[in-house]
Amino acid sequence: MALMKDKPSPLTDSSTPEERKFHDDWERSNRLSIMFMRMVIDTNIKSSLPAAKNAKEYLKNIEERFKTADKSLAGKLMTDLVTMKFDGSRTMSAHVIEMINLTAKLKNLGLKMDDAFLVQFILTSLPPQYEPFKIHYNTITEKWSLNELTNKLVQEESRQGSQGIKAAYFTQGTTK
Repeated sequence: MALMKDKPSPLTDSSTPEERKFHDDWERSNRLSIMFMRMVIDTNIKSSLPAAKNAKEYLKNIEERFKTADKSLAGKLMTDLVTMKFDGSRTMSAHVIEMINLTAKLKNLGLKMDDAFLVQFILTSLPPQYEPFKIHYNTITEKWSLNELTNKLVQEESRQGSQGIKAAYFTQGTTK
């Protein structure tokens, strides 16, 4: 109730029994809501939040606290998406699903990405042995949906595997 209804005006001598009951119910709901939120929030987060007199205000404080966290998370997810490369350590299907999941997380943070744009990102993430596949896509007039691209990439992965096309993926790390 305290999260859905605004705080009632203070009681007066002329308040009706219904107003008194609503006021008491709202106060109880507000008190329990704040107690519950404080109970389930981690201690280090609780200590950084200002004290609040009502549950709506407390939720606003929590939201403000995490706005900067959302920005940094969006930056990390975007970096992960842009730098992701298919390295053969998992299936093509798993690779595409991970890229789709990253864009879904970005969408939840307010960064929407068109499917056609994601198709290009996925194609860019492919290793050199998929160049003929990318050339084929670029020469046809139709645009593939994410499902079509995924299905065709899985077929291409299978075709390359059955023809014995293998690639060695080399990563170079720095040593200190």
